[in-house]
Amino acid sequence: MTDETTSAEKPAHRGGMLQNLLFNIIIPVIILSKFSGEDSLGPMVSIVVALAFPIGYGLYDYSKSQKTNFFSVLGIISVFLTGGMSLLKLDPEYIAIKEAAIPALIGLAVLISQKTKFPLVKIFLFNDQIMQVDKLHQILAENGKEEEFQGKLWNVASIVAGSFFLSAILNYMLAKIVLVSPPGTSAYSEELGKMTALSFPVIALPSMIVLMIGLWYLIKQIKLLTGLKLDDILKQH
Repeated sequence: MTDETTSAEKPAHRGGMLQNLLFNIIIPVIILSKFSGEDSLGPMVSIVVALAFPIGYGLYDYSKSQKTNFFSVLGIISVFLTGGMSLLKLDPEYIAIKEAAIPALIGLAVLISQKTKFPLVKIFLFNDQIMQVDKLHQILAENGKEEEFQGKLWNVASIVAGSFFLSAILNYMLAKIVLVSPPGTSAYSEELGKMTALSFPVIALPSMIVLMIGLWYLIKQIKLLTGLKLDDILKQH
């Protein structure tokens, strides 16, 4: 086998989930909440710095994979909305709505995309970073189970979407409870930081549990349809 063949068979680079969350969501939110005060970066500069992370990571990921990074686009939209609302000093109610709207829209997108050629469930769970996708498709086709498997993927998509709908509800509740100070004040910035700190135990953890349920269900169905063991399904690193 030549080096050219080996290179061609390598899967396209895709950033890991932790990297995506870190550069596209976590770091920008921390910058906006902790460094947007007049005694720090200021509101305008903090938005520019926060935007640099999802834009920079998105360009880096595109140079490796030649595909648009979904999470980077989401991060850019989130920074613009959060930063813009802070600059305009809008009522915290709008921040709460925004915090709920983004995961809710992702949940809807997951369900809608299942009817297209590019289902988002393949980004979150059924992808070549987690599973041996090509091998599984081949065995499913040989067993005549591809159509049945697509039905199972719809169930998985519903679970994934459910994790985002849960996140939307928890996001709204958390924002309503934590954000009580007038926008533009130092207290408001501190509350944004507090909301970010609480988002993992209050929001991310329950949502991740639901996603893990989706992954467990997906693996169980693959095992039933292919007869493979877990080690033959998961990607070996």
